[in-house]
This record gives sequence, C-alpha cells and structure tokens, in this order.
Amino acid sequence: MLAFMTYAERYYGKLIGYFLDHFKICMLTMFFSILIAVPISLMLTKHKRLSKGVMAVLGAIYAIPSMALFAMLVPYMGLGTTTAIFVLVLYNQSILVRNTVAGFDSVDKMAVESAVGMGMSPWQVFSKVRLPIALPVILSGIRIAMIATIGSATIAATINAGGIGALLFDGLQTMNFVKMIWGTILAASFALIFNMILEKLEKRALLKARGEYIPRKAKNK
Repeated sequence: MLAFMTYAERYYGKLIGYFLDHFKICMLTMFFSILIAVPISLMLTKHKRLSKGVMAVLGAIYAIPSMALFAMLVPYMGLGTTTAIFVLVLYNQSILVRNTVAGFDSVDKMAVESAVGMGMSPWQVFSKVRLPIALPVILSGIRIAMIATIGSATIAATINAGGIGALLFDGLQTMNFVKMIWGTILAASFALIFNMILEKLEKRALLKARGEYIPRKAKNK
C-alpha cells in the first residue's frame, strides 16, 4: 500500500498524462464513430435490402481480433494514435449501426403519420418524433461502444498509441505490480464514470420518449 501511494505522489503527473492521452483517443474515436454510423444507419433504415449485407460486413470486421487488425494496418498506416483510432472506429460501427437502426425501427409508424398529418416538415418529423423515440436505444449503443473503446484503447498501446495501456504494458514487461494496479484502476474508473453518465442520459431519454420526464425545476415548484 505504501509503495502504491508513493508511486502516485512521485509520478502523479505521468498518471494524469496517461489518463488524458486515453481520454483523447476515446473521445476522438467516439466522435468519428458516431459521425460515420449515423448516416449509414439512416441509409439502412430507408434501404432494408442493404441492411443484412452491411451488418454482415460490420460483424465480420468486429470479429477480427484487435491485435490482428492492428498488425494488418500498421505496414500501411504506421504506428501511433491515427491507426489506433481508425481501428477502434471500425470496431464501433457494428455496435452503433445495429443499435441506431434498431432505434429508428422501433418508432411507431402511426406516430410518424400523425406528425405528417399535422403538417410537420420532414426535418421536424425527424427531430421531434423519430429521433426522440429512437434516442434511448441509440444512447444504449453509444454507451456499449464507449465502454468497449475504453477497453480496446489499452491494447492500442502496443502500436505506440499511448494512453493507460502504455502504463499497463510497461508494468507487465517489468513485472511492476504497482504500475499494473494503477493502470487497472485508471481504466476501470474511466469506464465506470462514463457508464454512469451515459446510463443516466439513456434513462432520461427513455422517460422523455414516454412523456414521463419531469424537469427538476418543475419538481421543485
């Protein structure tokens, strides 16, 4: 325990650096993952025939071990963060596209028809009807993808992407249990924090979709 605390006092700057590097990788990965997954999902909701084929391809990519995919791409993309983010974005597509399509498919057609009958424009139907109803399922996919990204990003340290994985692998190579424990704590804490945040957003979106959400201001009155 003393060695554990001593390491934190002596190298707290490095620990923060590892955490921030990991945070950067994960945030960039999720940004590009969502940016790509949403248009693909919207396309698949309109063209159902493509859905099975696209999901099969994405599922096949997801089934490839991360180490193997890193090894395949390093000769072409080189070592570092760019390759790591590219691979992680590929992995996330299977989770995000599947959940986003499922979310939009869960929207009641009667609700959409009613909105159109009220004179809403296509954008209003999407933003005020389809998206709010689909959002809980979409957020569930984002939460799962985020947790998976946090875990997979540690493996990216093997291609010099940095992050918490660098601390873990350094501890494994030198048999330094203090480094391994700190790496585990940082990764687990990161995952737990984001799981809690996204779970709360998911529950709030579900209540809004059901029309049961009551803002705090309204509760206090």
